[in-house]
Amino acid sequence: MNTSINFKVFDSFPVLQSKRLVFREYQPEDAMVLFKIRSGYEEMKFMDCHLLKELKEAQELVEQSSDSFYQKKGINWIIADHLDNKMLGYFGVWRLMADHCRGEIGYALASENWGKGYMKETFATIIPFLFSSFHLHSLEANINQDNKVSQSLLESFNFMKEAHFHENYFFEGKFVDSIIYSLLEDRFIDANSD
Repeated sequence: MNTSINFKVFDSFPVLQSKRLVFREYQPEDAMVLFKIRSGYEEMKFMDCHLLKELKEAQELVEQSSDSFYQKKGINWIIADHLDNKMLGYFGVWRLMADHCRGEIGYALASENWGKGYMKETFATIIPFLFSSFHLHSLEANINQDNKVSQSLLESFNFMKEAHFHENYFFEGKFVDSIIYSLLEDRFIDANSD
């Protein structure tokens, strides 16, 4: 059982790989794809945050992502095609609660990359790293109640629905619900050991 985070992970950015993908640090040129995702209605439909209006906002998010890593507050990976290194989406662990070995995850793909199994491949690569190398004990995901695709993805990796907060978040003139899922390190190990 993990009881303290391995801060040595922050010594150099942890580049990871799977069969089709590479998970790497943000680069300045990724801002354009990030802008496409974070300004796209389809991609942001269930994100409950404002659409980006200018490329500059995406560039600032890229800088914030790098700052977060160097300040040891979180790790944000670009999901990229391993053949051409082109950004397909992102996966991050943020809102790090180091004393409790817990972090919140967030993730998204550009809509043209949906339905190809990229996010399942991402979860199968990054989540083991978060438990075995980074030494987190638990992960949390806060999702919109209508995001059935994300619910299904989380449940397929043994995340448990732990809370349904009714109208706890005010966004664009109305109160919306939040669903909280979490995954403990031993549940992930039990779910994936043969």
